[in-house]
Amino acid sequence: MNFESKNKTKRLVLTAMLGAISTILMILEFPMPLIPPFVKMDFSELPVILGGFIMGPLNGSLIALIKVILNLALNGTSTAGIGELANLIYSLAYMLPAVFIYRSLKTKKGAVISLAVGTVTASIISLAMNIFVIFPVYAKLMGLDANTIIGLGASANPYVKDMVTLMFFSMLPFNIFKYGLTSVITFIFYKKLSHLIRNYID
Repeated sequence: MNFESKNKTKRLVLTAMLGAISTILMILEFPMPLIPPFVKMDFSELPVILGGFIMGPLNGSLIALIKVILNLALNGTSTAGIGELANLIYSLAYMLPAVFIYRSLKTKKGAVISLAVGTVTASIISLAMNIFVIFPVYAKLMGLDANTIIGLGASANPYVKDMVTLMFFSMLPFNIFKYGLTSVITFIFYKKLSHLIRNYID
């Protein structure tokens, strides 16, 4: 096996490993205060963003895809696949802009900018998708009406009165917190982990 083939094999193995770790972190989800009970917090984006930073957007995308497929295989779905599709879209919305920016600005400042842009992009896209696609389709497939979903949000957050307040007082802060915290952890540990991983794949 020549060097190039060996390098590709190592990258594929690492991508699969990070996908599996991401799946485990996705399974270890937990509820958050003021958030509807059907929305859970997890740290499954960490391997996705780290893999994207180290190996590029394609490998980062594959890690996100592996995470969703393995989770479906292990746990099935309670949302008719809507939650899993949303998770994949939001993962890509977070990872891709961050990775593309960081590849052009490989400095500490560049890392901060890229992770901030990823956090904002994912939060905005998730807000728009939830309002116009995810929640309406989920409600239709599950035989629920908007008031039922709003009621679930209101049970966890007294500021939720309608779909607008559900999005802006519950879902948007949750996503900013989730991707923001992931970004902080990534910024702290990326350099150390990247050296170890690059020694493996190079």
